[in-house]
Amino acid sequence: MTVTTMTPTTPPPSAARPARHPAAALRQPNIVAVASGKGGVGKTWLSVTLAHSFARQGQRVLLFDGDIGLANVDIQLGLMPDRDLGSVIAGRFSLADAVMSSEAGFDIIAGKSGSASLATLDQAALSGLRDELAQLAKSYDRVVIDLGAGVDAVVRTLSAIAGITLVVTNDEPTALTDAYAFIKLTRMADRNADVRVVINIAPTTREGERTYAKLNKAAENFLKYSPPLAGVIRRDDKVRDAIRNQVPLLTRHPMCEAAEDIEALMHGLMGAPQPAPL
Repeated sequence: MTVTTMTPTTPPPSAARPARHPAAALRQPNIVAVASGKGGVGKTWLSVTLAHSFARQGQRVLLFDGDIGLANVDIQLGLMPDRDLGSVIAGRFSLADAVMSSEAGFDIIAGKSGSASLATLDQAALSGLRDELAQLAKSYDRVVIDLGAGVDAVVRTLSAIAGITLVVTNDEPTALTDAYAFIKLTRMADRNADVRVVINIAPTTREGERTYAKLNKAAENFLKYSPPLAGVIRRDDKVRDAIRNQVPLLTRHPMCEAAEDIEALMHGLMGAPQPAPL
């Protein structure tokens, strides 16, 4: 009897590659999460204005207020929602049922301000909320998530579905330190996470770029990672005026410097060429 010797086959190259991080499978390219290491850097205002900017391009946009416990997207827009994230978590409505439209041309899911119970949701409930949002996001061209400040469980869970995470900071040492901490923890959780930096309330574009250089140097030295600069938003008194009047900046002051910078940021995220200055 002839015995045939089988030579072991070499596994295909793909089998030798390390598996992608589990978090990478959750990420959707049309979702942008807006985060910050600390509060007071203009994260919510930037989320609102960025969502408006996308909508002005004809995109179908959803703004999700994920700052659970300190939600204020609806306040900045002068809205009084009868359904919010609290209603969803209480089981009275689905996430889709909580969607409301705004005069600015984009949809909103309002958060629930002042509710400590929402900020202490268990991981199973947070994951369920994240998965429901990911499913709803498939009905939109772009979803902007306004995350809470810091790196708690809510922030980490919701940011896991974002194709791009914008870290908003300014030139204050504490803001830069906390932004660095956010970048570090995000990259530790998923080394393939696309984290980009936005410098807000910069005295000038050049000063904003210098602030970014400080943060980038720390990231390069200690994390061996260089987070791209997504944009610099100049300090502009028109921003405060728009917030006080509860009107989107691009409606009230569409030609101001901060509006110009937001438009440049939006075009960069879309990968489209920026319009030439008039």
